Amino acid sequence: MSAYEEFKVLGADGSAGDHDPGLSDEGLLHCYRTMLMVRAFDDTAMKLQRSGRIGFSIPNRGIEATQVGAASALETKDWIFPSYRDFGMPLYHGVKVVDMMHNMFGNALDTAKGRQMPVHFSFEDPIRFISISSPIGTHIPQGVGAAHAMKMRGEDSVALISFGDGGTSSLGFHSGLNFAGVWKSPAVFLCQNNGYAISMPIEKQTASDGFAVKGEAYGIPGVVVDGNDLLAVRQVTREAVERARAGEGPTLIEALTFRMGGHSTSDDPTRYVPEELVAEWEEKDPVPRFEAYLASRGLWKEGDRETLYEECMAEVKEAADVAQATDAPSLETIFSDVYEEVPDHIRAQGEAAFDLLRRKGDAAAGDGAFPL
Repeated sequence: MSAYEEFKVLGADGSAGDHDPGLSDEGLLHCYRTMLMVRAFDDTAMKLQRSGRIGFSIPNRGIEATQVGAASALETKDWIFPSYRDFGMPLYHGVKVVDMMHNMFGNALDTAKGRQMPVHFSFEDPIRFISISSPIGTHIPQGVGAAHAMKMRGEDSVALISFGDGGTSSLGFHSGLNFAGVWKSPAVFLCQNNGYAISMPIEKQTASDGFAVKGEAYGIPGVVVDGNDLLAVRQVTREAVERARAGEGPTLIEALTFRMGGHSTSDDPTRYVPEELVAEWEEKDPVPRFEAYLASRGLWKEGDRETLYEECMAEVKEAADVAQATDAPSLETIFSDVYEEVPDHIRAQGEAAFDLLRRKGDAAAGDGAFPL
């Protein structure tokens, strides 16, 4: 139940009435391909983890419309402070699959140089996608701070801050929304209500009437949207972005969706998610629902999914092969991009580390020279 009416655009049959999505045919097809690319990346990451080639991944199946719909409402000048279940956001804005896969392997071309877990992407281009954090909710006040800095500088950028329903139980959620409400920060809060905070169902997590209503305590308007309806998510996010750019402050969006898999590759959802609930949400799968809409516009026909998904899988497989074949980060990166001028005690530690590895003949140490 929710104190707010759930906003929808697409009917179960894919009809959208006279709704104008504000996207060209090419733009709509890009949204569709991005959702399929998320699934291909997701499926491949699961296989890589199960085969021991990477250590971890986060399932995204079922959440694709929320991710892509929200991302489509942003411009490249905007900032994304993501949750770890947001593969579709960087992919929509043109981040290359291989660059995401470098992070999954933690290799030398990973932007975090192997210092983050897999799925903890960060990119500066083509959109500002801030590093994912594992601690729940810590990025929410960070996103608010960045949004406030944009306002102080007179910029018209917006920060989209994405988190799961579990994130609303964090201290960061409450402090972040409080400051954003007071400052009227140009922030959009996107709560992906997927039913479970790991294994904790929402009815055991909060006594409030949904999550959008929580914004009222901070003077922030809330909206509930069908998170499996890409066009509806895009619409409410566009409206929230417009409010933020106009100086009217933040919005809290609650997207009702469902992850059709585990919280991560480290748990077993069959232990806590009822089979009938999974079956119910399978009927609401956002991909075929969007296909029905595309078909109504003459943009999709039977067989298109299989053809395009095969293309996506081939691209992801090639990216995985490239990333796995890329060297691990060299030892010097531990020291070389932390300080502008390396302190003497850090220099001494680096020299000792290289000397040790040189004597042991460890090829991973590079050429054994301490370059700083």
